[in-house]
Amino acid sequence: MKIVKHSGDIVDFNPIKLKQSLLKSGANNRVVDTILQTINKEIYEGISTKQIYKMAFGLLKKASNSHAARYNLKEAIRLLGPAGFFFEKYIARLFVSEHYETKTNLTLQGKCVSHEIDVLIKKDQVISMVECKFHMGKDVNSDVKVPMYILSRFNDLKDKKHTMFSGKEAISKCWIVSNNRFTSDAIAFAKCSGLSLLSWNYPEKNNLKTKNDDNYLYPITCLTTLSLAEKEKLLILDVILVKEIINNSFYLERIGLSSNRIKNVLKEASELCEYI
Repeated sequence: MKIVKHSGDIVDFNPIKLKQSLLKSGANNRVVDTILQTINKEIYEGISTKQIYKMAFGLLKKASNSHAARYNLKEAIRLLGPAGFFFEKYIARLFVSEHYETKTNLTLQGKCVSHEIDVLIKKDQVISMVECKFHMGKDVNSDVKVPMYILSRFNDLKDKKHTMFSGKEAISKCWIVSNNRFTSDAIAFAKCSGLSLLSWNYPEKNNLKTKNDDNYLYPITCLTTLSLAEKEKLLILDVILVKEIINNSFYLERIGLSSNRIKNVLKEASELCEYI
């Protein structure tokens, strides 16, 4: 059976790939097999991957909110847009979880011009600049022009000392982080130029997805028990990660949730982060 991807490409429906993605949500084989049986009965020639995803998400949510939230991770990261400001804060939280000091939204003077820096990180006396490439489009990849451009900015900054964490310090490394993917040329150029890349699927064993699952860094936008407007209110309050509300339910009170809804949200959050 042929299905239509977000990009418009027509491909064969792959039930094995769908099953694997459902199992990664934490759902057991029995639940996943039931979902697949239902989807197999309802799909048709030319159905979009978006419709299949929506169907799978809805069926998974009936079984478990937290499994649906985990399955929704990539979309949840996309909901940190459209400007990317909250994505930058999310990336800073990710580095904090790995014991980095971080600063966000700075402007530093380079040798030639000034530069806005998304995130600065420091660990073991090494300071790195982190540039975040946020894409709202699901199939928009960062091509080779991205690391080429960011390398020129890094080169303009690295030879100067700046007031950053403690006195005058120099930037010696550069990261580029994307919520989508990098093209093969972008990866090759970054490796050759000494730039570090992080994206949804790169590096293979330490990417955005695996970092989330290993360290429970799920963005607040994952939660299925909150509306989009409520998630936006929490982001404005600087609540970026799901685990930040587990022992701080007053944030949920501040955005106007009833006691019963607070219980439901905290249950989903705790299950998602495996606090129960």
